[in-house]
Order: sequence, then C-alpha cells, then structure tokens
Amino acid sequence: MTTVDNGELLKRLGVDIDAETLQLALTHRSFAYENGPLPHNERLEFLGDSVLGLAVTTELYTRFPDLSEGELAKRRAAVVSERSLAAIARSLGLGPHIRLGRGESMTHGDDKDSILADTMEALFGATYISCGGDRARDLVLRLTSALLDDDFVLGAGRDWKTEIQELAAELDLGEIQYVVTGTGPDHARVFEADLRIGDKTYGVGTGSAKKHAERSAAEAAYRYLTSQEDAPTTLLIEDSSDGA
Repeated sequence: MTTVDNGELLKRLGVDIDAETLQLALTHRSFAYENGPLPHNERLEFLGDSVLGLAVTTELYTRFPDLSEGELAKRRAAVVSERSLAAIARSLGLGPHIRLGRGESMTHGDDKDSILADTMEALFGATYISCGGDRARDLVLRLTSALLDDDFVLGAGRDWKTEIQELAAELDLGEIQYVVTGTGPDHARVFEADLRIGDKTYGVGTGSAKKHAERSAAEAAYRYLTSQEDAPTTLLIEDSSDGA
C-alpha cells in the first residue's frame, strides 16, 4: 500500500485531528479484517452521521425560516446524501488516504461513493472527538454550506419516484407505469423511460441504467404536473451508483 501524507489531508480539512483518531477514521473494515482484527472507522462513522445531521439541520432551520418541515427535510436529505458526501470527499482528495483491504483496493474502493461518504462521516466524528463540537460543526458547514442553495444537488437528492407516486395519488390520476427501452451495446447501454398514467406520457427520462431513466422520468413528470408546462420534459440524470 502506497504511503500518503495525511498531513496534507488535515490541511485541506482545516482541522487538527490527533494521529491515532485520524488513522482510525481512515481505516475501512476491509483493511481491519485483513490485518488484525483491528479497530475500524464504523463507530466514528456512526458518531459523524449525527454530527453532520445536527449541523445541517440547525443551519437549514436558521437559514430558511419560511420553509415547511417537509421542504427542510428534503433539503437535508439531499445535502447529507451519499452522493453529496462522496462529491465532497473527492474534492478533498480523500480516496488515496483511506486504508483498504486488497479486495477493495483492486476494485477501486477509494472511488466508491459508499466508502467515500462513510469515511467523510468518520472524519466528522473524528473531528468531534479531537477538536470538540464547535470545530466539528464548523467543518461540516464549511464543506456543505454551498450545497444548501444548489438546485442541482437538491434535485439530485430527492426521491422523485416516491414524490410522483404521492402526487399522482393526491390528484387521483391513477396508477403509474414506467415503460423502459434500451439501446446500444451492453458496455454503453442507454435506457429511456416513459412515465405513463393510462395512455398518457407525463415524463420522459434517459440514463445509463433503468433506475436512473425511471428516476429522471419521475422528476420530469413531477415538474410537469406541478408547473403545468405544455409538454413533459425529457431529462438526463446520471449518478455513479451501480445498478441496471
């Protein structure tokens, strides 16, 4: 395993986590099981999840006094999502600092959204342990504050399939169906989904996996029904999670 300078990571984070706690925060369970058993970062991740949630929730409550509970919850879910945390981790160059087992290393675990996001939460927990609650909150907000107003991030974090299901029920429109077709070779497959209610298409979406296409079709339909545009919009939404 290539040695990296964790001091550079601390400079980018702007906090002074003690060496032992930092190493623990950067130790994935795959490394711990192969080299021990050793302690790993899941307990710090558990703590960091609460640190993250409280900091973001408090900031949302303060910054947006006119938003309803439901809207605040949607924004929080988007900002603390795996996708958002992984993007923050990549911006910090976190991947090479994570201690991984051989299997995870061979499958590029240092660039997997789930591992990056979990390690970010562990670092929030480690900051809380080493530096206290105020410094941990400051770190969370410094890294997430811009996301609270980012329309792309907020949209990407929403559960559009559930929202369109609820909206269709509220409007008594009937049962939703997704009609999905795929084109292209297996290694570069592109899917298109039509969201239909009865014989009418309300949204069309495309993506590199069926679930991505359905999700973008659901968002297009939701935006169509809530804005009453002339025609459904075709959306392309990609994410880095696996699945077809």
